[in-house]
Amino acid sequence: MIFYGVLAGMFAAMLMVFFQTLDPRIPKWQLDSSIIGTNPGLGFRPMPSDANVDSSLIWYKGTEKENWKHWTDKLNDFLRVYRVPGLTPGRGENIYSCDYDHPPKPGKVCDENVKDWKPCTSENNFDYHKSTPCIFLKLNKIYGWVPDYYNDPADLPEKMPTELKRHINETANNNPKALNTIWVSCEGENPADVENVGKINYIPNRRGFPGFFYPFENAEGYLSPLVAIHFERPKSGVLLNIECKAWAKNIIHDRTDRIGSVHFELMID
Repeated sequence: MIFYGVLAGMFAAMLMVFFQTLDPRIPKWQLDSSIIGTNPGLGFRPMPSDANVDSSLIWYKGTEKENWKHWTDKLNDFLRVYRVPGLTPGRGENIYSCDYDHPPKPGKVCDENVKDWKPCTSENNFDYHKSTPCIFLKLNKIYGWVPDYYNDPADLPEKMPTELKRHINETANNNPKALNTIWVSCEGENPADVENVGKINYIPNRRGFPGFFYPFENAEGYLSPLVAIHFERPKSGVLLNIECKAWAKNIIHDRTDRIGSVHFELMID
């Protein structure tokens, strides 16, 4: 009995030493070896309730506060961790004001200050009350994934929207370092949708997810970068099919499997 007790104690001690060598923040299976793979998906907020898990429809009446407030409450819940750093463990002490010249230092995480993203702010009801709503986009996190940017205006894919190509050219002239961005485009899926959706504004004007947020290494307090899209004048009473895409050389687009893109519907009565 003494022998088996000693043996069990030695095994427990070795197991303890082994677990101390593991970092819980670092996944064992990464990139191609992981289930997630190397192609990040794109998500949108607000989303329909869990009862409608298969739905991607945002539908409300702009003239009825209790109707549109359902969606703005969802956005407030989603953005709360961005607005109040103390809600995310470690974020308050690790937060760093990043830009393209100043990436985060080791162990630090970039701030994403959504408080001034007018008109897509809580104080402005995200413009839902004006029937010109804001939708927020985020790229799914993949540990260790490094974007391969479209940072050369002379080497852009043929299928990239013309107005995004124009934005990239302007960025090259005004702020070349900002070319290291995962670009975002949103448009109506079908000709009728394109006609009815109206102008879409991107907030902030960087038009994508800045490269200094990557790679994601599960640092304490990390929050994904966001892009808000503001529908300036969508046609009311019409179901609008919207498709948004993230653009990098190592992001594949497949409409059928919704790879590298996201689809949602918008209807405002």
